[in-house]
Amino acid sequence: MAGEGKKSGSVAEIVLGLAEPEAAALGLEIWDVRFVKEGGTRYLRIIIDHPERGVSIEDCEALSRRMDPVLDEADPIAESYCLEVWSPGMNRELRTPAHFEKMLGRPVRVRLFRPDESGSRELYGQIAGSEEDSFSLTLEDGSTRSILRKDVTVVRLADEDDFAL
Repeated sequence: MAGEGKKSGSVAEIVLGLAEPEAAALGLEIWDVRFVKEGGTRYLRIIIDHPERGVSIEDCEALSRRMDPVLDEADPIAESYCLEVWSPGMNRELRTPAHFEKMLGRPVRVRLFRPDESGSRELYGQIAGSEEDSFSLTLEDGSTRSILRKDVTVVRLADEDDFAL
């Protein structure tokens, strides 16, 4: 695919704008868009969700089929790539303030870049709030802790059975 139609903005932002109306037409929401290189291959990953039920393979296939002509016409990517449409899964990664807002009160596992003052690199708690650059957790002991997003490698939803809150 040639990059003649490349617009300003990151590939993920451009594709998000293209994918949102297509997903909405199918009753789906875009959870995330990622454009990554693994080995020598580039992957455009569109991660979808449904507001009331899980995502089926048929949902992934339907959006993939709708996106092929949209991406061919818009041509936002200069190099060759593989398109993948996924479900975020039960232990989905939370990356944006909107993700945290949607998951308020849900249990999460937080992995930090560096150990905190207690020497731990992993925290468990329920999402208590979200700001642009931080979020807060209610920890197992009932205390609330604010965490800067820049200090976190990954935040994933956790099973309630993983820890007691």
